[in-house]
Amino acid sequence: MLPQIQELLVLQDRDRRLIHLAEELAKIPKDEARAKDKFAGDTAAVQKAKDAVMANEVEMKKIQLDTGTRKTTIQRLKHQQFETRKNDEFTALGHEVIRYEGEIDTLETKELELMEKGDGFRGVLAKAEAGFARTKQLVEEDLQSLVEKKKKLLADQAEVKADRAKLAEKAPEAVMPLYERLIKNKNGLAVVPVHAGQCGGCHMKLVASTIVKVQGAHDIAQCENCGRILYSEE
Repeated sequence: MLPQIQELLVLQDRDRRLIHLAEELAKIPKDEARAKDKFAGDTAAVQKAKDAVMANEVEMKKIQLDTGTRKTTIQRLKHQQFETRKNDEFTALGHEVIRYEGEIDTLETKELELMEKGDGFRGVLAKAEAGFARTKQLVEEDLQSLVEKKKKLLADQAEVKADRAKLAEKAPEAVMPLYERLIKNKNGLAVVPVHAGQCGGCHMKLVASTIVKVQGAHDIAQCENCGRILYSEE
């Protein structure tokens, strides 16, 4: 194997590690977004439970106001009864009092029903809030883990970049432009072995003259199909 090939293989190893590290770093924001999305369901459940509790309380407040209005009306009607001297008017007012008292009974019964519903709604809210708290703890742990992962990836990236820079200085200058172009355009595989007469990169069959050139190991050989630099593992 040509010494230049050996140097390029070591350099390629660093470049492939850098590509992998870059891919892992690119995943971090997406992983953070997915972690935060876990809040969505629990947040919606809490809000729905809160809305139910609030709507129930609003309905109870309305009933209490209606009950209060009717009690005021009953007091007014009884006062009118006390002042009237007509039997028929006294009786009519009495019927109105009875009617309003019946409405109050109905409203108070409905209020009790709403109170029971309110207990149920608050129970649902408590469970939803507990679920949210559990999810929040898990998400915070996930996010902290991602922060630590990103920190390590950046440290590894800086270390590999520094190592790569030193190796690039020692690499053969004449081949570096070709190598740099291939490493960017060929998915991190610029230098590949020959397997059973095929390119280890594109897997196309190589012509006989290319195989002979690779085996001779006197000069840089390239795949006539994909242009990758070839070497023999033998």
